[in-house]
Amino acid sequence: MVPVSFAPFELAGEEFALTRSGALYWPRERALLVADLHLEKGSWYARHGALLPPYDSRETLERLADAVKATGARRVITLGDNFHDDAGTERLDPYAAGMLEALTRALDWVWITGNHDAGQSRAFGAELAEEMEVSGIVLRHEAKPGETRAELSGHFHPKLRMKVRERHIARACGVVSRSGSAERMILPAFGAYTGGMDAGAPEILAALSPAREIDAVMAAKGKLVRFPLWREAA
Repeated sequence: MVPVSFAPFELAGEEFALTRSGALYWPRERALLVADLHLEKGSWYARHGALLPPYDSRETLERLADAVKATGARRVITLGDNFHDDAGTERLDPYAAGMLEALTRALDWVWITGNHDAGQSRAFGAELAEEMEVSGIVLRHEAKPGETRAELSGHFHPKLRMKVRERHIARACGVVSRSGSAERMILPAFGAYTGGMDAGAPEILAALSPAREIDAVMAAKGKLVRFPLWREAA
């Protein structure tokens, strides 16, 4: 099992832990949340003439299984774009399908659907939902501008771009906003084949509006590191 490090933090009065892999663990609910798995993205590209190694689903599910073992989660909630397209559920190779079936049998699993898989029909024995609310926190695929409740979402695949020792690097990150009435978070993309949007892009800032402050966050050496992205004018 690949070692998983955790960065604890508080959001909307609840304790969470962000892993370096981009999963979010919610101890009180014993729930692991992941966004944007995009399973079978490689096979989708292959069908359209771009040949990529066809093992992205296996890698993503192995990383997810590692996070479940490391956290002791009893529940998994995905935050949409679980498959890269609606037909992705039928393209899983037998090995990846077996992994997924074993996970959904062992865990209380909920698929929240997203724009890529709004028509997902095969649930592998798990629950399907457009969105849900758990302990006062709304779980959905795409952040809703103007939302006044606490919210966890995905969709944007945020990445933080920075310069370190004369090198330009980009790392997947979460984005957290705080306003007078709510705290909200966009999770990093978890899938093996997921690109990213700059964490400070106007689309992300608009999705989390209104807010007093917006930060990029990532796990590093067991701590949550914050990078300011936007502050309300004084």
